[in-house]
Order: sequence, then structure tokens, then C-alpha cells
Amino acid sequence: MTSAGAATVFIIDDDAGVRAAIEGLLKSVGLQSESFASPQEFLKNWRSNGPSCLVLDVRLPGVSGLDVQQHLSEAGVHVPVIFLTGHGDIPMSVKAMKSGAVEFLTKPFREQDLLDAIQQALDLDRVARKREEDLAGLRKRYDLLTAREREVMGLVVSGMLNKQVASDLGTSEITVKIHRGQVMRKMQARSFAELVKMAEKLELSPGN
Repeated sequence: MTSAGAATVFIIDDDAGVRAAIEGLLKSVGLQSESFASPQEFLKNWRSNGPSCLVLDVRLPGVSGLDVQQHLSEAGVHVPVIFLTGHGDIPMSVKAMKSGAVEFLTKPFREQDLLDAIQQALDLDRVARKREEDLAGLRKRYDLLTAREREVMGLVVSGMLNKQVASDLGTSEITVKIHRGQVMRKMQARSFAELVKMAEKLELSPGN
């Protein structure tokens, strides 16, 4: 059982010896892990409340690790993947990397190479989680805006002056200034440049 919020390395390999060896290695450096003999077992039990990555054997009974990677993506499981294989070839490695794999290691691999790849994968997941957390916060603040405040925000971040926004919306410039001030306050934007960046992250366009 993993601790909430702690980094976790998930392992999928049909070889019990390999799973045990990797778990022992990770334990020796203070990393917690969970291992599974099949992708089905992983998907059934996968839970992650903190940074995580997946160490995945590229050749599993009846299924390719590359297929598992694609299936995980389609299932909404976005976790950095490190592939292990005893039968690696260049085309397979290229395909894995193009599909977003962090690393592709051929058995027998150096323990330090695996640990380095895992650290890189966990760092990537931390960044992705922080980005998602920040975006969720932005969306929550944007949802607090009134329909007119959203209109004003969309127009001002597109580069329109207050008087142009007023003309476009059929209202007064002072009213636009008031709405703009409310937008800045509710979005917690410290500057107009920051508001523009927020709009870019929310993928807003005039009229949104």
C-alpha cells in the first residue's frame, strides 16, 4: 500500500524475479513501488495520489508493451513510461520514444540507468501535475466571472482598448473599466500581462 502524496513507481512485468529485483532496488533508495504481473491487473488496481511513473516490460504474454502504452493513454491514464526489454530493436525503441516513453532500457540494464530514468520520469510527472493543478485553479476562478466579465476579459486580452470594448459591447467605457477591474480581482491577476497568460492557458478567444 502506498502513502498518499508520495512518489510511486509502478512495475508491470510477467517475470516475478524481475519485479522483485526492481522493487528491492527501489526500496534501497527509499522509493515506494507496486508491481503487477499483467496490464489488466495494473489497470484494475492502479491508484495514484502523487507523482508516479511506470516501468513496463515491452513484451508481455499476448500483448505488446507499446499497445499497453497506447491503451493507458486512451483510458486517460497519463503516466510517464520507462520500457524494459530483452529483445529490443531500434524501430521498437523509436516508436516507444515517439509515443512519449521516457526511456527504453535493454535487459540486462545498469541499475543506475534505471534509477536515473525513474527520477527523470517522476520529475516530469511532478511538473505535469503542477500544471494540471494550476489550470484547475484558473478554471475555478474563471467560472466565478459573470457572462459580461468573460466577454470583457476575452476582448481586452485580444488587445482591444477599453473604448473599443465599450463600442463592441454597446456600453460605456467606465462600465468596461469596472468589469475589467472585477476580472483582475477575481482572476487574481497582478498585472495585465499575467491576465493575458492566464487567458492563453485557458485557451480563450474573443467571445468566449
